[in-house]
Amino acid sequence: MSELNLLFRKRIGFPEKEHLSFENLDNVLAKTAQNIPFENLCIIGEKSKDISKQNLVEKILVKKEGGLCYELNSIFYFFLIENGFDAVLVRGVVYKNELQEYLTIGRTHVAILITHKEQKYLIDTGFGGNLPLKPVPLTREVVASDNGEFRVKKEKSEHGDYILELKLKHKDTDWKIGYAFDSKKPISDVSEFNDIQRIITEHPDSPFNKSPLITKLTNRGNITLTNTSFTQWDNGLVTKEKIESERFNELLKRYFEM
Repeated sequence: MSELNLLFRKRIGFPEKEHLSFENLDNVLAKTAQNIPFENLCIIGEKSKDISKQNLVEKILVKKEGGLCYELNSIFYFFLIENGFDAVLVRGVVYKNELQEYLTIGRTHVAILITHKEQKYLIDTGFGGNLPLKPVPLTREVVASDNGEFRVKKEKSEHGDYILELKLKHKDTDWKIGYAFDSKKPISDVSEFNDIQRIITEHPDSPFNKSPLITKLTNRGNITLTNTSFTQWDNGLVTKEKIESERFNELLKRYFEM
């Protein structure tokens, strides 16, 4: 078993000797969401390194940090490949529902497509608190998980040929757009994502280069920490605490082990 395979299993608490199959992928996705946070601390701290397989192993599996979509989905892609899955990475554009428009910084979202029994599915471990936690077929079929309902519909646009839609548990009453993605431009070389990292780091419209953000799912909801607040969703009940820098570091260590 490779170092990546072994370390990834250890990081999320998935047994070394258990076979990773399509049938237990739901469990692995849930464990990943609860153990590897979505966060931008390297961007804020100006400590980012080139995107490569070895650098991702070091950051996420050895140092036990989290990352943004292009890091989290890349490491999960490598994990899938090493366990025999037919997988590729794809790029997309996130939709800002409050503005009713797509982000203007281009295809900076990264997700995964797998093929199982001639059917394609979307997988995402890097979409913050909006994770499907299950493979979502590209057929418009609704998939339900502990985090809500999700579906992928075919819709050609300048941003791609499919759209992920979601209805988060306890949060949404209507369907909303998550992002558009292009299934016809598969990616296997993660060095392409250095371009995404540069945009996320430097672009004035980037949502991740202004203040720290760290979030992960729990078995009862999710938790989100910024430099000004700590928010907890617990079975539909939300609590929000205003914080200062000393409290930030305390909460970062207690809840995210960073």
